[in-house]
Amino acid sequence: MSLPPASGTGRYFAKAAKSIRLIRQGCTNRPFFHISVTHRRRLNSQPVIEQLGSYDPMPNINNEKLVALNLERLKYWLGKGAHVSTPVSELLGLSGFFPIHPRTYMTAWRNRQQERENLAKQEAENAKEQTAAT
Repeated sequence: MSLPPASGTGRYFAKAAKSIRLIRQGCTNRPFFHISVTHRRRLNSQPVIEQLGSYDPMPNINNEKLVALNLERLKYWLGKGAHVSTPVSELLGLSGFFPIHPRTYMTAWRNRQQERENLAKQEAENAKEQTAAT
């Protein structure tokens, strides 16, 4: 499912450094990302070399965030020396393809801390209401 270079972009560098990154698509307030192989340099005129998957960060009816990956082609590009961006490495860590990224652990820790604080505030409010009622 590789995409050909667009016409008029100049030369196609076969040996240039490649990067596996998220490319944002979708509308305002409704993002959708393609996981794609591109040239490492951030040039807007460079085409996408190949799309390796997709990521929908908006939860669906079942509160799931959907990710689709072509792991065979991902292995191919990693074997060719493609660099993986941090958000993609987090997704691959959650999918079990890479080790879990440290940022994922930190996010989970912060979420647990926030939940504990919210529960403590809620318990304090409940205790305050009960003492006011009696």
